[in-house]
Amino acid sequence: IKQHLPDPNIETSKAGRTIGVLGSGDFARSLAIRLVCSGFKVVVGSRNPRRKAGLFPSAAEVTLQAEAVKKTDVIFVAVFREHYSTLCDLADVLVGKILVDVSNNTEINHHKESNAEYLASLFPACTVVKGFNVVSAWTLQSGARDGNKQVPICSNNQEAKRTVAEIAQVMGFTPVDMGCMSSASEIENIPLRLLPAWKIPIFLALGLFLCFFTYNLIRQVIHPSIREQKNKLYKIPIEVVNTTLPCVAYVMLSLVYLPGVLAACSQLYYGTKYRRFPDWLDQWLQHRKQIGLLSFFCAALHAMYSFCLPMRRSHRYQLIETAVKQVMWKMNIWVEEEVWRMEIYISVGIIALGLLSLLAITSLPSIANSLNWREFSFIQSTLGFIALVISTLHTLTYGWSRAFDENQYKFYLPPTYTLTLLVPCTVILFLSLCIYVHTDIYYCRIYSWNVNSLYFYFLYCLPCASANVRTN
Repeated sequence: IKQHLPDPNIETSKAGRTIGVLGSGDFARSLAIRLVCSGFKVVVGSRNPRRKAGLFPSAAEVTLQAEAVKKTDVIFVAVFREHYSTLCDLADVLVGKILVDVSNNTEINHHKESNAEYLASLFPACTVVKGFNVVSAWTLQSGARDGNKQVPICSNNQEAKRTVAEIAQVMGFTPVDMGCMSSASEIENIPLRLLPAWKIPIFLALGLFLCFFTYNLIRQVIHPSIREQKNKLYKIPIEVVNTTLPCVAYVMLSLVYLPGVLAACSQLYYGTKYRRFPDWLDQWLQHRKQIGLLSFFCAALHAMYSFCLPMRRSHRYQLIETAVKQVMWKMNIWVEEEVWRMEIYISVGIIALGLLSLLAITSLPSIANSLNWREFSFIQSTLGFIALVISTLHTLTYGWSRAFDENQYKFYLPPTYTLTLLVPCTVILFLSLCIYVHTDIYYCRIYSWNVNSLYFYFLYCLPCASANVRTN
């Protein structure tokens, strides 16, 4: 534990104070260990001190609750909400004390008032601070480096909130001021939420997967079954899934940069950068990180599925059948164009996956925090755009000339990869236009130009500039 904790000699004036802990459960024990290792004097209040003393570090004093409360001004209340009433006998000795409520609920908004507000109503002569409820017992024992370092804190008393924040800093955490006690309900709901920022991106990815999977199922399985009376159900677990995953990854990657295009168009249309985006666009912009990570996840799965294609029994049968036909009919199956297409297709795909890996790694907080803003922007914006372009090349080399082959249109449905090109090509076209004019339109329109000036630029200036370039 000590190797993960800050030096206890830091801020000795704060670390040397006595901290009380009411409760003897797992969290109270982990909290006591963390406080002791951070240099605090800890006194634990328990209803059965003799039986619970062995569970706490030897440096911590375990005594009756009333005795513990008398020895400190800051007390961590590590008991369940249902047991708050058992502390009412301590109301007289708790007057003027700072009570840190670390409890959580079992359901979101389970009670009308938060646990901290309920505790404050029971002890109006005390100052209640909500905090440390987002920290697990494991994080307290293993150190802040192995968990989230942020500790949201709220209270109606600024001095009490400052005191608890100083304690959190000495323990190695980063206190986050969430305001007054009315924010306690929001803090208590944080540990109960399951991936709140991931719900929309996950549903989006699942929706795209189901759409493309159904489309590929019709083309690769149902069509041969109806038109050629062939059973192709064996393709569903590997081949159909592997055809669907890159489509989802490619479209999801383009959806990372599409909201930026829409935001730029919005600013150009309204002529200002200070107008608030619509809520749907604002939410979309905030979910770009999760959408990008899901895109990388699907691309990585596509790579692993592709490695497994030669391992299938059906592939081996087809390989043997092709070899027999080649020997019996003395066929030369070497097609120079197809060889080059596959070489370029695989090479470009590897580069695209490598860039997506870089984007995914740098989006992690531990890596992103080590980069300055220009470095982070270059990787996520510039390299991200390059990754989208290379992914488009990967898709185009996969399709090659098959988009113009009428045999590829099953039930008059075009190949799947042609459908995925619509959104990415739109994004690439707009971003390329911005790069071509060096973003002068974007900034000039926002700061000084009017609509007529913008139309004039598009209708006259841009064509003239292009003509001059061609002439020269």
